[in-house]
Amino acid sequence: MTTTSPVRRKTGLPLFWAVTFTTSWACWLVAILLGGSPLSSPTAIPYLIGGFGPVVGAIVLRVRRARRHEDAPAHAVSSRPGVRWLWVVPLLALASATVVAAAYLAGALGGPAPSLTAGKDLIATLGGPVPFVVSMLIGGPLAEEPGWRGTAYPRLRASMGRLQAGLLLGVVWAVWHLPLFFITGTVQSSFGLVSWSGLLFCLSVVPMALLTCYAYERAGVVASIAVHFGVNTTVALLTATAPMTQALVLAVQLVVVLALLGRSPRPAAAVTRPARA
Repeated sequence: MTTTSPVRRKTGLPLFWAVTFTTSWACWLVAILLGGSPLSSPTAIPYLIGGFGPVVGAIVLRVRRARRHEDAPAHAVSSRPGVRWLWVVPLLALASATVVAAAYLAGALGGPAPSLTAGKDLIATLGGPVPFVVSMLIGGPLAEEPGWRGTAYPRLRASMGRLQAGLLLGVVWAVWHLPLFFITGTVQSSFGLVSWSGLLFCLSVVPMALLTCYAYERAGVVASIAVHFGVNTTVALLTATAPMTQALVLAVQLVVVLALLGRSPRPAAAVTRPARA
């Protein structure tokens, strides 16, 4: 006679992983087979849909929880407007500052100096500041955070501490990105999987996960979206993709997030009801 573990039975994490990876990797496999740029038809369609795999996983779990009339996870954090939202702007600024600091530090150590030239070209290519901001907000933050932080993280916290949950989610998040290395035209494909840049990208996902998890505990999914957006947008504007700069971004973010976790041993905004997760 066997029994199902409480975490597996109550959280539904295996279902979330299955839906998220199946949705994303199936769509990205189609994009790989189609070839071409992920910004042009027909490759753009499966490429973009694949990015929403975590949201699809979150929706499936939300529907299942509603049908079963289950309560929100104990570590779910409400994103309703309130005092917690005061954290959003400072966390966004902090996330961007980690990239800026690393970029200037790399320049001071003999690496490439930070420049907005390529960033301005990217904005022009996308049609201006508004399309650029919208694309950076949708492609990553909105497509992923409701799933990774809003759904998976509070369920992981049911059986492990904040650091362990953040590290595990970071590793899973890094693995989830792997097919992007084989889609021509993505940032990951320009790095190459077997390269220092590819390795550093995968490693950098871990401190990024810890930082977004910290933001989630402070002000919910809105804050984790802001942090994700701040890092991605600053990297794009400064073209902070050289190996030295990548390594320093990883180091700076790791120092910052460990300092934040060290100062805040208990979640500041965790609620049990009513939260959406």
